This record gives sequence, C-alpha cells and structure tokens, in this order.
Amino acid sequence: MTNPFCSKFRFLIPLFVLGMVALFALAVYGLWNGVLTEVVSAKTITYWQALGIFVLARILFGGFPGWRGGPFGPPWRSRRMMERWQSLTPEQREQMRQEMRRRFGDWPRPPWCESGHAEAQGPDDTKKS
Repeated sequence: MTNPFCSKFRFLIPLFVLGMVALFALAVYGLWNGVLTEVVSAKTITYWQALGIFVLARILFGGFPGWRGGPFGPPWRSRRMMERWQSLTPEQREQMRQEMRRRFGDWPRPPWCESGHAEAQGPDDTKKS
C-alpha cells in the first residue's frame, strides 16, 4: 500500500534538490567573493562560476549521494551481503574466509605480527638468525 502523502508531494523532491544546490552555490559565491578576494587576492566570480566550482568540487572530492552511499557502498548492498552470509553453512563461511585471506592476506594484521613465524621480521627489526 502506498502512502498518499508521499505520492501527493513526490514532485517537490526535485525542486527541493535544485533549491539546495542553488543555496550551496550561493554559499560558494558569497564565501569566494567575501573571503578569497581579501585573503589571497583572487578575482571575483559570478554565481554561475560558483555553481560550476561547487559541482566540480562535488565530483572531485565528494561524489554524489546514492552513487557510493557511504564508505562501503549503498545500504542495500550491505543488507544483501549480510543475508548471503547468514545463509551460508559454517563450512562455506570458512571457505570464504580462506579465499579472502588468500586474495588479500591477513589484512589488517601485518605479516610480522604472526606468532608462528620465528623468522618474520618487522619494519624496524634486523634479520633474525
């Protein structure tokens, strides 16, 4: 069942997003012309140049929401992975762990932390004889 409130105001979401982009561009415009022209003697910019700088900064440094969805991907990906992990038998889980260790090593533990290897050396250790 759909929520009638959501379907009635669904058209406002794009307008809200455009309004937020316009406000962020206005903030970039104001900060650039108010601060950078005084501090580093930068040239003043127009609103449209500020919008371009904002979009460029989002592409280079921040991405866009929904494309990455946080540090490890969109939320539905982690949910699917959790469901898949819970559906595995203990033997399949151990096989998957071994495959991950084979591919990526015993990350994040450094190899010199292995207690079973007497000849392992750390970054500051000298060769043990």
